[in-house]
Amino acid sequence: MERAALLRSSLSCTNRAFFSFRPPSIPFFRFSRSSSSSSSSSALRTHRHRPILRPSSGRPLRRTSLLPLPAASTHFATRFSSLSTRAVATPLTPSPSEFSGVSDEVAERLGFEKVSEEFIGECKSKALLFKHKKTGAQVISVSNDDENKVFGIVFRTPPNDSTGIPHILEHSVLCGSRKYPLKEPFVELLKGSLNTFLNAFTYPDRTCYPVASTNSKDFYNLVDVYLDAVFFPKCVEDFQTFQQEGWHYELNDPSEDISYKGVVFNEMKGVYSQPDNILGRIAQQALFPDNTYGVDSGGDPKVIPKLTYEEFKEFHRKYYHPSNARIWFYGDDDPTERLRILSEYLDMFDGSSAPNESRVQTQKLFSEPVRISETYPAGEGGDLKKKDMVCINWLLSEKPLDLETELALGFLDHLMLGTPASPLRKILLESGLGEAIIGGGVEDELLQPQFSIGLKGVSQDDIQKVEELVMSTLKKLADEGFDTAAVEASMNTIEFSLRENNTGSFPRGLSLMLRSMGKWIYDMDPFQPLKYEKPLLALKARLEQEGSKAVFSPLIEKFILNNPHRVVVEMQPDPEKASRDEAAEKEILEKVKAGMTEEDLAELARATQELKLKQETPDPPEALRSVPSLSLRDIPKEPILVPTEVGDISGVKVLQHDLFTNDVLYTEVVFNMSSLKQELLPLVPLFCQSLLEMGTKDLSFVQLNQLIGRKTGGISVYPLTSSVRGKEDACSHIIVRGKAMAGRADDLFHLINCILQEVQFTDQQRFKQFVSQSKARMENRLRGSGHGIAAARMDAKLNVAGWISEQMGGFSYLEFLQALEEKVDNDWERISSSLEEIRKSLLSREGCLINMTAEGKNLTNSQKFVGKFLDLLPRKSSLAATTWNARLPSTNEAIVIPTQVNYVGKAANIYDTGYQLNGSAYVISKYISNTWLWDRVRVSGGAYGGFCDFDSHSGVFSFLSYRDPNLLKTLDIYDGTGEFLRQLDMDEETLTKSIIGTIGDVDSYQLPDAKGYSSLMRYLLGVSDEERKMRREEILSTSLKDFKEFSNAIDAVKDKGVAVAVASPDDVDAAQKERSNLFEVKKAL
Repeated sequence: MERAALLRSSLSCTNRAFFSFRPPSIPFFRFSRSSSSSSSSSALRTHRHRPILRPSSGRPLRRTSLLPLPAASTHFATRFSSLSTRAVATPLTPSPSEFSGVSDEVAERLGFEKVSEEFIGECKSKALLFKHKKTGAQVISVSNDDENKVFGIVFRTPPNDSTGIPHILEHSVLCGSRKYPLKEPFVELLKGSLNTFLNAFTYPDRTCYPVASTNSKDFYNLVDVYLDAVFFPKCVEDFQTFQQEGWHYELNDPSEDISYKGVVFNEMKGVYSQPDNILGRIAQQALFPDNTYGVDSGGDPKVIPKLTYEEFKEFHRKYYHPSNARIWFYGDDDPTERLRILSEYLDMFDGSSAPNESRVQTQKLFSEPVRISETYPAGEGGDLKKKDMVCINWLLSEKPLDLETELALGFLDHLMLGTPASPLRKILLESGLGEAIIGGGVEDELLQPQFSIGLKGVSQDDIQKVEELVMSTLKKLADEGFDTAAVEASMNTIEFSLRENNTGSFPRGLSLMLRSMGKWIYDMDPFQPLKYEKPLLALKARLEQEGSKAVFSPLIEKFILNNPHRVVVEMQPDPEKASRDEAAEKEILEKVKAGMTEEDLAELARATQELKLKQETPDPPEALRSVPSLSLRDIPKEPILVPTEVGDISGVKVLQHDLFTNDVLYTEVVFNMSSLKQELLPLVPLFCQSLLEMGTKDLSFVQLNQLIGRKTGGISVYPLTSSVRGKEDACSHIIVRGKAMAGRADDLFHLINCILQEVQFTDQQRFKQFVSQSKARMENRLRGSGHGIAAARMDAKLNVAGWISEQMGGFSYLEFLQALEEKVDNDWERISSSLEEIRKSLLSREGCLINMTAEGKNLTNSQKFVGKFLDLLPRKSSLAATTWNARLPSTNEAIVIPTQVNYVGKAANIYDTGYQLNGSAYVISKYISNTWLWDRVRVSGGAYGGFCDFDSHSGVFSFLSYRDPNLLKTLDIYDGTGEFLRQLDMDEETLTKSIIGTIGDVDSYQLPDAKGYSSLMRYLLGVSDEERKMRREEILSTSLKDFKEFSNAIDAVKDKGVAVAVASPDDVDAAQKERSNLFEVKKAL
């Protein structure tokens, strides 16, 4: 949430940044981890937002998406963080009559039957369930006053093998359709829409196509493109789309080797390079050997090439039918118009047997446990002694659970694993048997719920000990129950989260849709997951009357301890696995080539060139014009301003934002890091974690954690670093971020003071755990988000702020952690005193800043508590300001990891060429990402993503690719960008689309807390409202001439840029041979 305030609606996917994610789609009985006091110890915040994400302790559901989902790495939106803000608040509860419905008569005339109608107080909405009479398509229409309108269409798509049909189809249907006969209307929407969300997801048993926008005209454009895409896609008639998105043999010349290419093929190669992902897939398939969850809907790279085009077409015919669809509308638009749009499509179809054929079958429970042992790819020459993984997994029930049981299980899950102080999590980490938790706790998004828990970074000799510890801890919890304070803290955390309904920049309507779909897709009540008030009250009453032990102990015993449907998955590192898999693939391809005649090879080479030509040939203007778009008249000329009052309390600047927040107070306390010694920078993330996860003189860390959970909505601490345009020195701060009900402002500021001033850095063993956990997270990030590592590394070579950030969250930080593990044992006293020194250098009123967002009366009432907090701070820092003037050497680097895909970056500072910032740069860089890089790196090159980023604060322009089968070819594409711009010919309509899409990024949708946070960032970076107005005018007046002129600036990347690749050993070796010693090579993992 901390980073989302500055990003483009963070899951809008108008931008290309990528990570495996779980959107806030969980039903109300499944609660997020670490919500009571998230330390964000690994979450370095830079203003460009390439932080290391605080990973969920839960294992993500095996879900894939059309676009890589935004994370913390470089992406387009970051360029607008200082320009954008739009806020929306949850309104006061309206009466049901305030929202218009659809009369039975109108529904009948449009071909629908109203099944049910409810007012759902929890989301202040009128919800209607319709059934399309002709096809049986089900529609939920949710009406309220949320301007962020959401549409989604979902099909049940259970696969029967691991060829990845649902995933490849999810990519392919958005590559042109009956009404929109161009290569990729989806990309045209990316270029020129005001969408706040645009993507698609493949689950193990369903495929979702959601869109969102605050602009009604734009919203209905998006809806129409998506409906035409799913029902009438070109891909079922166009074999080349199947080849491009799925898989094909590639042969450039008959004398060369054949290779596999395809966007999904390479995406899944990346997935199967990550140990955590491999383990998750193995566990799911072992838990469900007899139904659709026993295969991989995303596709196994070894199996994907077995998929035929005929099977692909048949899957669409069978499942992409209105009879098999669940359709969702949400927001403040006209509910009658929703049905009118749907009827135009649905009336073209008759009924189908698809609902019967797509029904997911139940997995029967085992009579005895199962054990599986597998390997994962590891680097050669590394220490493999403590690199095993073990996860224990249970399938909890054969039949759907009742609502009360589901809620109680979700609560139990939070109690056991939800915070650092939760007993199962704490005991496992404190055991020293492993480095980090794996397994997602309770997972309930599929037909049958599961529970998983384990450790990674385990010695092979300790595997059995981990299993025994899990079982004995669960038995102890069943026998003894939970601490009363822990139950109270969990209840407050859960209630606060439900009532706040803060989904970040993920549209609330989409969060509700995915929540509802968890029941609806299995023919259960779709409204049930949205209504939490009554079951929550019932659970609270039961806890009060019977006690927590009576509620939770039977659940632990029945569903876990006495449940024989248990699968233990062990995974060992195998340094030869990656090369063995590559050799096996090569052998298959050699046999394929050996079985071909000369004519066959010539034909394959011709087909390869034909596909590339199609991919690189622009759509004709008449096809482009078919995609509906807005005009500049639809775009507000003025930026949306944030109410900000700058005041002073106890000599400290205080920013206040008077916004409706539903009685929640959001605050940030900002400290200047400028007096911190350079050598202490890598310790800062661990310092942040220590503040929230070590105890005080009077409180253990468990008690402190529970106090935060009982009194607040959460506190986090993290570093933030950015360049400031026109200045050499970096903007570098520690931010303490907290939220609470306004009536608990005193508690909130008291607890912030407590963690800052009273926490003691004395617990050596806990600190050692922090180091191990951070190291495990960084290693996982290197494999799964290598583009983020490459981006941080390039920044560190180009400016001081980048160097600082990389010390606290890049490859240098990983190297620091690896060395620190031994030092904790040998030199703890020095480390402890260094942590104390960091505190002394930070804590003072001098350079402190307070930011608050709430209703005016609550801001006024909170001021006395702010004053009390500030009076307890030292007036000045005991240490003098220091200067950080370091950068990494400007050499090209290759960081070698065991992977089947690459992450390739190249960057330079274009301000060094004399370029002066103009708003047109935002339009141009977005256009480059959505055309040149999309077509060459993703479509033709086969990478999952390719994009560029311009950091207007530092002047760094960077190119990055994600899950890329190429290395040198991608660098050559980057170097060709300047020439692409010089040769560019663009009509007025295309230019207008690009401008509108850019404004969509600038006017990103934000909830009130994010709005206040964005205002804080602009204040810290010196970005005024006048500058925002000027940049907006420059964006709106962008011309083709600006594109041509920018080509000279971007040539700096080709001529003077630094390249960093996180890549496989084979690809780096090949690159070094082809271009003699292009890279300085570093081995990792």
